[in-house]
Amino acid sequence: MKLYDISRKLHQTTAVWPGDTPYSFDMAWTKLESGSVNVGKVEMSVHSGTHVDAPYHFDEEGKKIDELDLTIYWGTAKVVDVSGQPMITKELVDSLELDGVQRVLFKTNKWTDTTVFPEVIPPIESGVANCLVKKGVLLIGVDVPSVDPISSKELVAHHELNQCKIHILEGIDLTAVQPRNYELVAMPLPIAGGDGSPVRAVLRELKYEGGSGNE
Repeated sequence: MKLYDISRKLHQTTAVWPGDTPYSFDMAWTKLESGSVNVGKVEMSVHSGTHVDAPYHFDEEGKKIDELDLTIYWGTAKVVDVSGQPMITKELVDSLELDGVQRVLFKTNKWTDTTVFPEVIPPIESGVANCLVKKGVLLIGVDVPSVDPISSKELVAHHELNQCKIHILEGIDLTAVQPRNYELVAMPLPIAGGDGSPVRAVLRELKYEGGSGNE
């Protein structure tokens, strides 16, 4: 079965949320210096590139990343093309056929140059979380840095999704992926007390559209 890597490559010019920690990779030791090995070191925000938000990211009482159920991040996912839409709306979500699908990935094509942080993105409309939970959704993913408008301080979509126990995957890359069902694997790191985690997100083609058998 074919695999699609939907993670964004991290590099020195990766754009991060304004004011957040820039991504940096360097060598702590070179083989020449150590006599045996190369050893790299990384400095970054846990919200760099492709990542998941823990509820603690926006809720002081929310679960931290190492407390989350890993089964949320592995299973059947539907890629939905919403290119050209200014917002992901209740009407759009109501129209989706999601039988047997607990994860929805929205393809907006609004963040193609990861060296530039976007000023405007298609956010999730208030009320979408209620529509999704009625359809049995556990996780949503977006190919932009947030489910809320970039300028938002209230983070309405984050809070509504959390209230509905729907988890958030942000910054995926769906440019090479066609709308259909896949198997998603996007495991967070067990960062003790973490508010989020970078992930290596991968989609696997299914033998049939009904699901992966992992639910």
